Amino acid sequence: MANPFENENGVYHVLINEEGQHSLWPSFVPVPQGWTIILKSDTRAACIEYMDKNWTDLRPKSLIEQMKKSDQT
Repeated sequence: MANPFENENGVYHVLINEEGQHSLWPSFVPVPQGWTIILKSDTRAACIEYMDKNWTDLRPKSLIEQMKKSDQT
């Protein structure tokens, strides 16, 4: 079986978790607990483009907060 995450003709979602991390997700696979759909049922290319534009800081939110607190001391 081919990798469903690499199917150029597949339908995908973009997911986000509490840490602000994004994931490309095949639409036929159930969304894992802790993740929410933020872009639903689009092409793989469109989903990757969305992530490129909207997920510019790859650090988890908790790390960003920790680093801000460290800078204030």
